Amino acid sequence: MLNFLYKAIHHRSCCTVETHIALLLSSGRLRYISSTSTSNQHSFTVSYLINSCGFSPEAALSASKYVNFENPHKADLVISFFKHHGFSQTQISNVIREHPGVLVSDPHKTLLPKLEFFHSKGFTTSDIATVLSRNSRILKRSLKNQIIPSFVFLKNLLGTDGNTIAAVRCFPGILVVKLDTHVVPNINLLRENGVPESNICASIKKYPRFITTGAIRFKGIVEEVKEMGFNPLGLSFILAIFAIKGMNKSTWERKVNAYKRWGLSEEEILVAFGRSPHCIMASEDKIMRVMDFLVNQMGLEASLIVKRPQLLTYSLEKRLIPRASVIQVLQSKGLVKKLFYLPAVFEYAEELFLQKFVMPYGKEASELLQLYKERLVFPE
Repeated sequence: MLNFLYKAIHHRSCCTVETHIALLLSSGRLRYISSTSTSNQHSFTVSYLINSCGFSPEAALSASKYVNFENPHKADLVISFFKHHGFSQTQISNVIREHPGVLVSDPHKTLLPKLEFFHSKGFTTSDIATVLSRNSRILKRSLKNQIIPSFVFLKNLLGTDGNTIAAVRCFPGILVVKLDTHVVPNINLLRENGVPESNICASIKKYPRFITTGAIRFKGIVEEVKEMGFNPLGLSFILAIFAIKGMNKSTWERKVNAYKRWGLSEEEILVAFGRSPHCIMASEDKIMRVMDFLVNQMGLEASLIVKRPQLLTYSLEKRLIPRASVIQVLQSKGLVKKLFYLPAVFEYAEELFLQKFVMPYGKEASELLQLYKERLVFPE
């Protein structure tokens, strides 16, 4: 009876879905859908994905290639399970979009043991929802043969459950990569090149994705970083690996060219990269906007970035502009020297900046603080 009522309720929705299908097919946007896509079962699945999971017609059609059902019982149980365990509607949709087959799984047999394992290791409910919605492939993997061994390996390397949780939160995919081909050889290569164990662990905790590169490519990157003159004993060695891993040759060249537009030579750019690899990890847009701000708005030399490439790691709206606004007011009142302070000012911790450049100025302090807060909230 309940199944009959559910189908009746969804009848109009299914008709709407079939109309969407017809329109999309006629437009040529979904020619890959087979003739079976208009079957009752397929239409019911598509309708369910749209109405219960928030999918677009296109996304629902795509997902229905991997899962089909003609009644809502199992799918409703799965969605209720996720909601009960703290997943938002958006997170549930993300899980289903990446892993449509989860809708026909038995949540208490296949999902609950994995959630219980994460809870037992110290993940919060929010952590679990975030991790699984960012990488639902974890739900496809064996708890015994993949997830637990990966977690144990990371804990043995990083020392504590807390450090391991931090790494997994940062990059959930580290739990599903093949350790013997994508992680262990890379760690061993770093050790062979003299990278301190403490640097390896600190980097995996903060940038776990970098260690999951295929072993052959990883070895090539390490050799390239060594040729650039990076010292394996320094953290910048691993940061350089991480930076190069994240871009292909054309992307690297585009970012180098962005700096060249400001008159910097390739040699200067490599010096800046050696001091702070993050300066190449910034987007082209950010490179151009920060350089424009420093050179055209603040009157600084472009070569400053060679000495202080870390300026590219700061937010233009939340750090550079608000602080520059305060300094400009102090300059206009003759309370500080002109440009001598500026580069260092950007690098101070928040509390130190306020102590040095806001609070000491008596009656101007409230005006400066107000200006600073306004620029933080309403950046130009």
